[in-house]
Amino acid sequence: MNIEIPYTPRPLQAELHAQLDKNRWAVLVMHRRFGKTVMAINHLLRAAILCTDRSPRFAYLAPTYRQAKAVAWDYLKQFSGAIPGVKFHETELRADLPNGARITLLGAENPDSLRGIYLDGCVMDEVADMPETVFPEIIRPALSDRKGFCYFIGTPRGHNMFFELYEQASQLDDWYNVIYKASETGIVDDDELEAAKVTMTTDQYDQEFECSWVANVPGAIYGKELQTSLEENRITKVPYDPAAKVMTFWDLGIGDSTAIWFGQVQGRAINVIDFYEARNEGLPHYVSVLQRKGYLYGDHWAPHDIEVRELGSGKSRREVAWDLGLNFRVTPKLPIEDGIHAAQMLIPRCWFDQEKCKVGLEALRHYHRAYNERTRSFRASPVHDWSSHAADAFRYFAVGLKEQKDWSHPPQQIAASNYNPFTHKGDTSWVS
Repeated sequence: MNIEIPYTPRPLQAELHAQLDKNRWAVLVMHRRFGKTVMAINHLLRAAILCTDRSPRFAYLAPTYRQAKAVAWDYLKQFSGAIPGVKFHETELRADLPNGARITLLGAENPDSLRGIYLDGCVMDEVADMPETVFPEIIRPALSDRKGFCYFIGTPRGHNMFFELYEQASQLDDWYNVIYKASETGIVDDDELEAAKVTMTTDQYDQEFECSWVANVPGAIYGKELQTSLEENRITKVPYDPAAKVMTFWDLGIGDSTAIWFGQVQGRAINVIDFYEARNEGLPHYVSVLQRKGYLYGDHWAPHDIEVRELGSGKSRREVAWDLGLNFRVTPKLPIEDGIHAAQMLIPRCWFDQEKCKVGLEALRHYHRAYNERTRSFRASPVHDWSSHAADAFRYFAVGLKEQKDWSHPPQQIAASNYNPFTHKGDTSWVS
């Protein structure tokens, strides 16, 4: 029997259906009005029709049961209604197909009510609004015995489980991830997008239509640079190169947090391989941390206030560090805005290790200026909060690196007559 579903996918939806057929796991980040729910319901319906296992079970999971009914129930009835013999159970939001397959709409607000089910496939819609335990504790085990698929779809809501799943998918071969921005898909016409900009703030528009992960932090200082780093896959696995020295850049707290970035220069690129932060610890603790990591170290950079002498000992912390075997170089004292600008210029050259720098990256994303309601503008000074120590240490990173070598000039060309293959390796089109 030929069954024709009254669904004609848009070109991007058709490409997505073909890609999902190849992947068991996928994280799909989509702008508003992309048609993700229609796509998801029809993908589940096709999978249910073609499944040859006994009593197949598929689910569409929304943050709440009410949302599942409001968003997807009409679509499920519309598209599966063309199948002869299909039965709908309104009170359970369930469609039973004649081949024994079943598609159920579920809500994630009461995770314990989902325990005990098995699934051949599942779509989790707006994962950012769900309890973080739903997938690892309930949905993932439910897929195990049938080796079912799971697709996570939604629009960014800052950094949460959805963001972490997207990052994870970029590192695993059997996972697929993609971002669809309104400015690139053409699904919402330009006039409508321009009209939306009139009534939405820039951050709201960037989040809902441009799928920005950092737009939910108003006044974010490094938001755009880190968003670009993510899109260019420069937040990834960055291995330590034992043949290159590791520089460290510190923000030293007194009775507060101390933050340390670890970086290696590779040509004009900077590999940021590690980050460490702790509170209320003395210098011996951090020296021990450096020793345990086992890196080959080069310069250690500290802020200018390391030269201040303590009243009790009469020694500066630089002298204390020297006694512990740590020889600090002092970062030049610059206005904060100059340091921030240097850091903004540095980030496009950086490759960050996704796991080891996770805490530091989260701090950089959160580092922001407060909004002044009276003047309707952001204040000049950044907010001092939990993110400040990592952000300050990264600012010293940028300033110290510039002090060590001026990267502001364009690379110089090597004359062909001066090229020596025994002294130049790799790309020889430029040197610094």
